[in-house]
Amino acid sequence: MDYARFRQKGYFVGSGTVESGGKQISGLRLKRAGARWTEHGAVTTAKARAAWLSGQWDLLASKRAALPMPS
Repeated sequence: MDYARFRQKGYFVGSGTVESGGKQISGLRLKRAGARWTEHGAVTTAKARAAWLSGQWDLLASKRAALPMPS
C-alpha cells in the first residue's frame, strides 16, 4: 500500500480508525449494563448501528422492503 500517497490525500491509513469504529458499534450499544444478546441479534444490531453511524440508514430504510429479513 502506498501510505504516503494515501496520507497526502487525507485518507486514514492506521488501524486506530477501524478500532474506534468497532468500539463505537459494539461498546456503546452491545455492552450496556444488563444486556443479553444472541449472536444473531448482536450481528444484526451491529449492522444497523454501522449503517446509522456511516450515514447509510436512510438509504437502507428506503429499501427495507427489498432487504432479506430473518425468519
